[in-house]
Amino acid sequence: MTRGRTSDNLNLDQRFIDVMTATYGGTRIGRQELDGELITDVEGSLWPRALIERSRARMPDMFDRIVVGVDPPGSDKKTSDACGIVVAGRSDGRLFVLGDESCQGLSPDGWARRVEAAVTRWNADIVIAEANNGGAMVGEVLRHVGVRVKLAHAHRGKSARAEPIAFQFENGSAVFAGSFPELEDELSGLIAGGGYEGPTKSPDRADAMVWALHELSPTLSGLPRVTRL
Repeated sequence: MTRGRTSDNLNLDQRFIDVMTATYGGTRIGRQELDGELITDVEGSLWPRALIERSRARMPDMFDRIVVGVDPPGSDKKTSDACGIVVAGRSDGRLFVLGDESCQGLSPDGWARRVEAAVTRWNADIVIAEANNGGAMVGEVLRHVGVRVKLAHAHRGKSARAEPIAFQFENGSAVFAGSFPELEDELSGLIAGGGYEGPTKSPDRADAMVWALHELSPTLSGLPRVTRL
């Protein structure tokens, strides 16, 4: 399969490319028509592409709270899963995905400092970190760099615990304040009823988003309990 980007076409006027990029950049249409990506829906997806596209909104000026969700990698090897780091906020009762700060191939100290940087940049009040990978070590690593942490204990699969959050996107109470292609690709691969058919081995960015939005949400049945350290 051969793929080409609109910006690589030397026969197009740069002004045309700039206008098209400003108009469609960051959207599904833009990724397909400008970047040459083949984007398809997974059958039974919790986040179909149409839902993702209609769930975009402008970032509010003020937030009631901002938190950072973290799904730590299972090891410090460069071939391990990514460390999902997603920032979310709440404004007037509506939930906003604000940033995807995820990384891969870093040591525990490396990704912990990446989390610390996200907390500082967004002025977040707490980090919600999944404890299953490494247990107490996750909290110790994050506290070591001065981050306030809650550990979340997962008792269900990633897709199952994502379902109540997907419902909030469907009813418009949760949205994306921007475009996050890698996160969106993982979300579109989460299947209702369980399973994952996304571009990565594990939907770590998606799981980090779920933890963050759970912290900002009213009590949701079916999600794991969060305990304070």
